Amino acid sequence: MLRGSKVGLRARHEDDIPVLRAELYDDVVNASRAEGGPWRPIMPGPKDPRFAVDNKEQGFAPFSVVELEGGTLIGTAALWGIDNHHRSAHIGVGLRPSARGKGYSTDVVAVLCHYGFVVRGLQRLQIETLSDNAAMLRSAERNGFVREGVLRSSAWVLGEFLDQVLLGLLVQEWKPDSKG
Repeated sequence: MLRGSKVGLRARHEDDIPVLRAELYDDVVNASRAEGGPWRPIMPGPKDPRFAVDNKEQGFAPFSVVELEGGTLIGTAALWGIDNHHRSAHIGVGLRPSARGKGYSTDVVAVLCHYGFVVRGLQRLQIETLSDNAAMLRSAERNGFVREGVLRSSAWVLGEFLDQVLLGLLVQEWKPDSKG
């Protein structure tokens, strides 16, 4: 397990999938804002493509997020689009509703930075988030991410186009203690 100050990132367990699905994906509004495509019903089960792990996929490193104190499952995190040639990846975080607003996402981003820069030897990490996602913007900036641009009207979400903010962090800018 990778450890931060509040959270641990561990391998996905099969019994995590129904909880993550019910609280993150079955919430149509949340899933529509987090996914890159339209929400659609998916048959439940351990092979749910949103949460099942393919251990052979090298470009995607999914984690379950747990509280260090007590081990409660609080969400999901991932490095995705891992490009070993350009040594870059994207960060994704999804917290259960009961875990939001407690500073966990800042710690999750910090642990993902450690994983990406130290464990994987990456040069660049990137986050794309909706411009009204204040919690993710705050978490990224507390970890040293820099706003690099706005993708105007680039996300179709529940009947409207929304802007996305692009943030990046290079390994030489990263400060392991910059969790905020």
